[in-house]
Amino acid sequence: MYKSSNYKRRSRPSRGGQRIDSSRFIKSARPIAQSEYTPQYKFDDFELHSTLKHNLANRGFINPTQIQDKTIPFALNGSDIIGVSNTGTGKTMAFLLPLLHKMMSQPNQRTLIVAPTRELALQIEEECRVLAKGSGLFGVLLIGGVPMGPQLRDLRQTPNVIIGTPGRIRDHIERGSLKLNNVSSVVLDEVDRMLDMGFIVDIKFILSKLPLQRQSQFFSATISPSIEQLIHDFTKEPISVSAKTSETSDNVEQTVQHYAANSEKMEKLHGLLLSDQVEKTLIFSETKRSVEKLSQDLVDRGFMADAMHGNKSQAQRQRALKKFRDSHINILVATDVAARGIDVDGITHVINYDVPRTYNDYTHRIGRAGRAGSKGYAVTFVAR
Repeated sequence: MYKSSNYKRRSRPSRGGQRIDSSRFIKSARPIAQSEYTPQYKFDDFELHSTLKHNLANRGFINPTQIQDKTIPFALNGSDIIGVSNTGTGKTMAFLLPLLHKMMSQPNQRTLIVAPTRELALQIEEECRVLAKGSGLFGVLLIGGVPMGPQLRDLRQTPNVIIGTPGRIRDHIERGSLKLNNVSSVVLDEVDRMLDMGFIVDIKFILSKLPLQRQSQFFSATISPSIEQLIHDFTKEPISVSAKTSETSDNVEQTVQHYAANSEKMEKLHGLLLSDQVEKTLIFSETKRSVEKLSQDLVDRGFMADAMHGNKSQAQRQRALKKFRDSHINILVATDVAARGIDVDGITHVINYDVPRTYNDYTHRIGRAGRAGSKGYAVTFVAR
């Protein structure tokens, strides 16, 4: 049975900010109608291990998404892949299915999957657990916020699947508890976020420890010159697959809320959260302390809210995220770092209670609303 364990994550230095013209936070939603994608294949058409087909059928999966339909045939053939796709388009299954097939068919195969955040790594691990049910594959999850002992124990059993964040993976390599010389496949998910978070040195270090003969897959919402260079250095004749639609922010109505004093700021937030349009809200604040205080202030005012930040344990973060996902609360207050990797359906509003440090951070924040063709709202608080 597939299982996992976890451990503490290295902290990262914060990035410098940039002065952003507040007029860039004002933009009308421009929803673009998306034509429904007609897949070339059904899951049953792919030459996948019978266990995978059984597990897919049990979950009611028949037709692949666009990124799955375009990626899986090449990945099954062992090609290096560059996948460009928005978050929430099914790319996790696009890389997991071929890799799990390979490991089920050839017991000596090992896979490394690198994700930018704990939350995303956990989501990948859960998907892997479900798809690999009954396969006998064994996996380990290398993230922070939990005890180290179980993770070291599982690494000694030579897991088939290694899923983790760059800093934790590097820590294990340097202490000798993880060796990558027999890893046959590697996946870097959400490469753009990893570079944004300052993981480029760690990523290059990890990739340099892998065998030259391997299959490499890179998935990203955007391809910058830095990503292009990374791919060029660590792949061989990769096949590019794109399933990227319009920017998610096209579906988001973006406005600014001006305030003169902190007391007025809180009252305006209170009023905004009481409006009829607000259903599920993600609020961003700058620091761990301000996130905790804002969350508690909202609870004291009668709102169903919780907080996510770096001082919370992994278990606390997961509980808060689950409550938000399951709608036991409808407001989640978070820092940028803690919120990276959050993929929750039904977010109607993103509120920037503090102005983001960079415009790239801003676009990452508001992209969590207005998904699946629905209209979302982003409000940024700006001092007069």
